[in-house]
Amino acid sequence: TVKPRDFCLDSNIGNNNLLDIPVNIAITGESGSGKSTLVNALRGIKNGTEGAAKTGAMETTMEPTEYIHPKNNNIRIWDLPGIGTVNVTADKYLEYVGFEKYDFFIIVSRDRFTENDAKLAKEIQKMKKKFYFVRSRIDESIQGEKEDNPNLNEENLLNQIRENCREGLKKVGLESPMVFLVSGKKLQLYDFNKLWETLNEDLPELQRDVLLLALPNISLDVIEQKEKALRSKLKWYALGSAAGAAVPVPALSETVDLGMIIKFAEQCQNSLGLNVESLKMLSDVSGVSLEDLKAELKSPLAAAEINRGLVVRVLINSAAYIIGIVIEEGARYVPFIGIPFAMTLSSITTYKALAYILNTLAEDAQRVFKKALRINTPV
Repeated sequence: TVKPRDFCLDSNIGNNNLLDIPVNIAITGESGSGKSTLVNALRGIKNGTEGAAKTGAMETTMEPTEYIHPKNNNIRIWDLPGIGTVNVTADKYLEYVGFEKYDFFIIVSRDRFTENDAKLAKEIQKMKKKFYFVRSRIDESIQGEKEDNPNLNEENLLNQIRENCREGLKKVGLESPMVFLVSGKKLQLYDFNKLWETLNEDLPELQRDVLLLALPNISLDVIEQKEKALRSKLKWYALGSAAGAAVPVPALSETVDLGMIIKFAEQCQNSLGLNVESLKMLSDVSGVSLEDLKAELKSPLAAAEINRGLVVRVLINSAAYIIGIVIEEGARYVPFIGIPFAMTLSSITTYKALAYILNTLAEDAQRVFKKALRINTPV
């Protein structure tokens, strides 16, 4: 017996099971450096809220602690104990935290580059693992300097901080080290976008796309990258639609197509930060009310429970989609040319339906992001 929904959801055409790729990120550094705040920021969660990593002036993490990303259970962000707080030396620290299970490390430092930072970077390099050095709480550093010097040149200060960290890393034999200045509470500021661009170049394609689609919307550029990554999957869904149309069972093709469209709509909503949970998190972080964020939404699929009935109501407004289904069902039974024609038509119709859903949700994501940052320019 053919199970239409299983047919479309369990197929692995074109890596449609993209979300199944595991990614393990280790956040490490000295006690009080802002590791836990960065863990929360990467998950789109505000400090002190339910499910957030514990933060505080004292070290709150004494064992490697795993935090599942709310958008993808296969992304695990590990809050590691602060180096210097556990009873092991720097050269034994990576063994203590189980370095082999992490795909890459982010070393977080606060206020100044320390000897422990340098030792940790050197040991990670020895283990042939990638690491990225982050100087955290930059917003606090700038604010503190401005209190003493109201005429402070912010860009000069940022360059001085970067250079100080680079020099420290060079002293332990790291050539041309990259340093990223980050505010864990405001990822859209400073260098977090540059950190993402570097990860984008360094990570294998599948891990890169998995991380991208789970990343909080830190910039309009990231939203555009997410849209591009999702759009690259349309052709594979279209091929799946054609395969379903090849089976001469009444209404099977329509059922298969609808199952794929529902799955894709759910992935778009989740990845673009347009489900209710993501919008609530964005409201917490930005201070813009949930109602004001929802007011920017135009697509019925945003902030809604996506099901068959809702998707049908959205697509029924598309005359091309309805006509395509009707013609396809009739054409399938025409001798010799019917099946190939039905496959082609099904593929085109499904592709256009998916593109329409992606376009409308991506536009909503941009509007919501601009509202959250109080950017008043139209999309």
